[in-house]
Amino acid sequence: MINLEELQAVSRDVFETALAACNIQQAFDRHLHFEDRTLVRHPSSRLPPITQPLTGFKDYYIISFGKAALSMLTALLERLPEKKHLHGVCSAPDIPKQRNRHIRYYAGGHPLPNEDSFAAARAALSLLKHAKKTTFVFFLISGGGSAMLELPSDRAISLDDTIAFHETLVASGATITEVNTVRKYFSAVKGGRLALAAPQAEKLSLLLADVPLKDLAAVASSPTLPNYSTLSECFVILERFHLLEKFPTSVRAWFERLRRESATQPSNPTGHTAPADRPEDPQSAAAFQHAQFDTLLSNHDFVNAARDRAQALGYKVVIDNSCDDWDYADAAKYLMARFHELRKEFPRLCLLSSGEVTVRLGDHPGCGGRNQQFALQAALDLARYEGQPLAVLSAGSDGIDGNSPAAGAVADTTTVARARAYSFDPETTLARFDACTLFTSLGDTVVTGPTGNNLRDLRILIAG
Repeated sequence: MINLEELQAVSRDVFETALAACNIQQAFDRHLHFEDRTLVRHPSSRLPPITQPLTGFKDYYIISFGKAALSMLTALLERLPEKKHLHGVCSAPDIPKQRNRHIRYYAGGHPLPNEDSFAAARAALSLLKHAKKTTFVFFLISGGGSAMLELPSDRAISLDDTIAFHETLVASGATITEVNTVRKYFSAVKGGRLALAAPQAEKLSLLLADVPLKDLAAVASSPTLPNYSTLSECFVILERFHLLEKFPTSVRAWFERLRRESATQPSNPTGHTAPADRPEDPQSAAAFQHAQFDTLLSNHDFVNAARDRAQALGYKVVIDNSCDDWDYADAAKYLMARFHELRKEFPRLCLLSSGEVTVRLGDHPGCGGRNQQFALQAALDLARYEGQPLAVLSAGSDGIDGNSPAAGAVADTTTVARARAYSFDPETTLARFDACTLFTSLGDTVVTGPTGNNLRDLRILIAG
């Protein structure tokens, strides 16, 4: 029988191996390459390659934003054959020391926008305004882009009010899809508006999907795909979570204005809804006809790599993603029950669950995030099985969990007892959303630093 220290090491190994397998450079090579001045895309092994001659294009624009913006930009620049007529905007967590002179770099904020988020959005819209039929635009989009490239549709809304808007949404308990639906009706760059800014240009969006593949439109709130949501859906979400009364006055006024004008709101043939403060762009249908999309990496790649590693280590692997977007406590209750049931049949078990859980924050949250919150909730269950080789790891592929320096945490059957020995009350810590403090004291945080990737979270429930 494996001891708990070894079991924790196994869970960390599975997570780290899966993360390493989702290499952005390798993903680029799997999906596309250049043959002289021809772009060749490989959407899947079951479909023939798609070729796009680039000889007719005079300018190349790159708009890269999100947590993986730098990694994706570097990969494309290393492969792009034509760099003479290149212009671009990159909004990433940090500005690199070595920069391409054709790219304007910004340190966008996350999970809340900052001045650079606004500046990057203005720069992207300004650049795209100059795009012509002879322009090819690469959009490199990854999770976190909703905050890192942001600008209100109503330019009278300040940065402080925009931050409060995002903060209220993130803490509301709404799912990421619901949050992004609301963001589309607030923003000048979301809900397809980046594509609309360059209607004549040929456009290719390369996505790192931090959402379920069935809902790719939620990646960074769909800046380059048509907005198929409706304003009515947006207001259902606002009312369900009582958001309007929590928004700043300027933001509340904007949404009330949308409500008043919605009766005369036109829609274009693509399904994209025009912003209520301006008429529909007559070229919007063409804007999306000239748009292509490809998913470089997704959460499926992440969880499948974890599956392969756990199987190689001799574990029976079961994947259960059914609690995606659930409240963290409900997800923990469900997965722990499933885990205990499965290990009756498979003593050497690895239950994997990918996606994200939600947390409704209190007024004064401590240090932590959804992964450490989940791990601590699971620890309370594991405490009932003292002496048994059981562990639970929950961590994010971006290396950042909430407002903490950790990616997540790992718990076992001794976590609660060890925490009490350090004078922690686990239940109180959970209620205060301060799980990072507890796990840091125990030495059980998972720390990777920012990974330059973002493929959602992974939960690993393991029995040795």
